[in-house]
Amino acid sequence: MTKYFSLVLFLLLVVGGGLLIGATNVPGAWHAALNKPSFNPPNWIFAPVWTVLYVFIAIAGWRVWQRQDLREAMWAWWSQLGLNFLWSPVFFSLHSPGIAMVVILAMLAAIVVFMRLVWNNDRVSGLLFAPYLAWVSFATLLTMAVFVLN
Repeated sequence: MTKYFSLVLFLLLVVGGGLLIGATNVPGAWHAALNKPSFNPPNWIFAPVWTVLYVFIAIAGWRVWQRQDLREAMWAWWSQLGLNFLWSPVFFSLHSPGIAMVVILAMLAAIVVFMRLVWNNDRVSGLLFAPYLAWVSFATLLTMAVFVLN
């Protein structure tokens, strides 16, 4: 029972935190006025994609947290989460695509480090991060395009 209670806590932290960050750092008029690349997806797609990704991130973190042999991976997990939660305020609230680019590159690195650290001992956690890596790679390209176009 305690095992699954900790899973609920991870889900609340990651999904709840992500939704809270998203709700308090909305794109708004500033974002609407930006020049965006032709491959910019519609705004409605971001919430469902991030919700699914946050569930995967939480489950991967929970799985690794339970293992004594993957403590280094938890540092990478916490790093990517902190950077993830930082990106929206930097981009949408501070209106700073340049700093957001630095944040997202660091996040991308933390995701790769996490995946590398867990791959041999907990491949499921590594695979749970694969869609996250793909989406953040795409988001990095979007961030770079917005930075360059504006």
